[in-house]
Amino acid sequence: MKAATLRRFKAVHSTVGMLTGLLLFVAFFAGALTLFHHPLEAWAEAGPGPAAARRESASADRPQALDQAQRLLDAVALQEPRLRADLRLVLPGEGEAGPRVVAQDPQRRVLRQFELDEHGALQERAERGELADFLYRLHYTAGIPAPWGTYVLGLVSLLYGLALVSGVVIYAPVLMRDLMAMRWGHNLKRLWQDVHNALGMLSLPFHLVFAWSGAVLGLGALLLAPFQLLVYDGKLIDIIGPQAGFSRPVPAQRVPAPLRSVAELVAAAEQAVPGLVAERLHLRLIGDAAAHVEVDGRVDQRRLSPFARVELQGSTARVVAFMTPQTYSLGTALLRGLQSLHFGDYAGWLLRWLYFALALGAALLFYSGNLLWVESRRRHQQVLQPGRALLMARLTVGAALGCVAGVAALFVLVRLAGQGASGPWLPTVYFAVLLAALLWALYRPLALAAQQLCVVAALLGAGIVVADVWALGALALTEAARGELTLLSVDLLALGGAALLLAASRSVRRRALTGPAHSVWALPQPAATAPR
Repeated sequence: MKAATLRRFKAVHSTVGMLTGLLLFVAFFAGALTLFHHPLEAWAEAGPGPAAARRESASADRPQALDQAQRLLDAVALQEPRLRADLRLVLPGEGEAGPRVVAQDPQRRVLRQFELDEHGALQERAERGELADFLYRLHYTAGIPAPWGTYVLGLVSLLYGLALVSGVVIYAPVLMRDLMAMRWGHNLKRLWQDVHNALGMLSLPFHLVFAWSGAVLGLGALLLAPFQLLVYDGKLIDIIGPQAGFSRPVPAQRVPAPLRSVAELVAAAEQAVPGLVAERLHLRLIGDAAAHVEVDGRVDQRRLSPFARVELQGSTARVVAFMTPQTYSLGTALLRGLQSLHFGDYAGWLLRWLYFALALGAALLFYSGNLLWVESRRRHQQVLQPGRALLMARLTVGAALGCVAGVAALFVLVRLAGQGASGPWLPTVYFAVLLAALLWALYRPLALAAQQLCVVAALLGAGIVVADVWALGALALTEAARGELTLLSVDLLALGGAALLLAASRSVRRRALTGPAHSVWALPQPAATAPR
């Protein structure tokens, strides 16, 4: 390859990496935790109280669970008649200790949720801002208000794909020679380069999947909008909606007719699709002869996506249509497969742990890329360093360590204050910690700031374990003895992360004291005083 062409690819790679690196760090770090969404919900609600009672109800047998769902549905339909036109009934299962009704209020234009309390009475469930939900929003918005954050990350995913292609072109000529080379020594830049290249190349298929799926999921609505409005005269969603899993439009007949019971609807769906595990029902026009029910769930047919849907006529439980992995159209198979690849939910827990490791490795990839950009612009023989390199180094340290510390602080808050009480404070605490870390990195000597922020993040990580012991005692060990490893796994991961951050702090301090004096990572030298 010509030298000029290679320089262009390097310029594209470094520029795109700088534009997207920090946002992708947040997305992948939060995404690694989001892979365990339901276990995080169980961790947050661990301990005695109403939450524990709801978890115990999840172990009830299927007929009892469906009967409870029926009582909830009847109560909502009776007390909130305007919600009968369109509501969703979530059945007990993984991550759902009890049935729940979710509906969009047509007058107030807000999402409302209902459940039964421990006495069987209907209660409206406030938006609790659960930890797992906040981390999921952080994953797909990077903290930017929705829906703009989703669109921004969709665009970032496109640029991320461009960075991958340019990185492969740059590294391909030396792939076999240097792929596993880890050259330890005084040349820290070369070591970071080796780590960056190895992470990028060994996990390249993973990165390609996420660049593609992130762009489709983030920008899909925007890409369809011109065709919906200009080409198909507003009918595109009606055409592709069923294939994408959207609901069909249903006109009302205005003829009263009772809705079949939840148990009958679920039984009809499971008979139409053998092996279906129903998870939620989308009910529309309850009480009308045109009532329509969509039963969504999972079915094991050894396909990439397990999603299945059965559409029923609500007043007769007659099957109108069904969709399973074996009957997907090409477009549905591509979309559902892409979603399964993105969320890592198609091959059990082993794959999720592999995704977890790869996602953390991806966060390190973007962090190391920023460090390499800074090091490549360091002037080795000058005290004054380029302002843009110093600024990028400060932003990288502040944003990355601020994100880690902010997430750890959320775990401590939830355990000490409880899931319900801490919910409204989750965004405030996270962004306060992130902002404090950014300001600290911007206004303190960078080497000291990096060292101190590593220590703070490590202390918050260890604080998760302290908070667990303070609030729950030895429950983590007791649960582990019974085969429930969620609490113990979180504690062990928190301790491991704290140990790594303390090791990083020592490394930063050693580099500041013994590394090159003319570096953004060196401690500032006191000004020499003139002899008298």
